[in-house]
Amino acid sequence: MSDDDVDVRLRGVVEADLEFFLAYEHDPEAVRRSRFTPRPREAFLRHWKTKVLGEATVFVQAVTVDGEVAGNIVAWWEADRRFLGYWLGRPYWGRGIGSRALALFLEREQNRPLHADPAGDNTGSVRLLEKHGFQRTGIVRHGDSEHVMLVLE
Repeated sequence: MSDDDVDVRLRGVVEADLEFFLAYEHDPEAVRRSRFTPRPREAFLRHWKTKVLGEATVFVQAVTVDGEVAGNIVAWWEADRRFLGYWLGRPYWGRGIGSRALALFLEREQNRPLHADPAGDNTGSVRLLEKHGFQRTGIVRHGDSEHVMLVLE
């Protein structure tokens, strides 16, 4: 089966998905690319249950590939800016799955402008966002790392 034949879908997040998301967040290569420090299990679950699933203004979807949990895409408010973030498990990288999932998400998430700030050297993520119409607007720092600020108007 080619990757064009895989069934990429979005659906609401259920509690069982959190174990997949936790494992994907702890993947060493994902940590290196994202410049994001993975949280311990209890902190991760608390964050997801209160700040993501428990917050009415957050829109989050699980990404599935042929029915398997591949990751998530989420939009949230930081002050007056709406941000987008996503996390896919490594088996789903480089296969067009992120692009298909992001296209589906952008049909559902209607808030614009929409901001994203991937790590500057995460070229795959930057390219994915640019492919979907995000424009570079500058560089921001998170701790010791530079991130590219992109905006979809």
